[in-house]
Amino acid sequence: MVMKIRKEIPTPDNSSNFDIVPDSATVAGTTLENLKSAVTGETGASAKYAAFAEAARAQGFEQIARQFEATSAAEQIHIGLEAALIQAEEPDYVRPEAPSMEAFQTDVNLISGALGEIFETSDMYPTFIQKAQEEGNAKAVQVFTRAKLAESVHAELYLDAYNNIDAEDDRAFYLCPICGYIHKGDDFEKCPICFCPKEKFRVF
Repeated sequence: MVMKIRKEIPTPDNSSNFDIVPDSATVAGTTLENLKSAVTGETGASAKYAAFAEAARAQGFEQIARQFEATSAAEQIHIGLEAALIQAEEPDYVRPEAPSMEAFQTDVNLISGALGEIFETSDMYPTFIQKAQEEGNAKAVQVFTRAKLAESVHAELYLDAYNNIDAEDDRAFYLCPICGYIHKGDDFEKCPICFCPKEKFRVF
């Protein structure tokens, strides 16, 4: 359950996991439109995970509550990166308000989270990356790439929590402040996505 450190920071050009799923549900607009769509999606995801964290804690799953809180915060990092690019083109852009979200039993919430993250990493973000490449928007490619890679790890962590829901341990979650990558436990030195050092990570 560890994303390995490569010799170079992963990009669409040096990686083999950026293809778009054959049954893609994402309709690409311009990169600016895609950035706005991503912000809206991430805003909903962040709110959803915050609601799931409250439910997990109320249901007695403290470690999973912290995991949801870390992932909610990770989505806020993605929102900030994407909104900054939008505001560079549209200074008056206002971020959407977080919607009210309903939570259910924690096992179902973990599957919901995993499915959302899998969609983003295999469908939405690869589609947006391809469009940004076509438009020659290197900054958007980087932002979308970092989010895409982080989301795949979020999905893996959710499935791990689902499979081990009745065998929680006391490990903390470490959140990269640059790209939103999350590492479970302290057995790492730097982010495998952006190479941010461990000492700058936020602990949950």
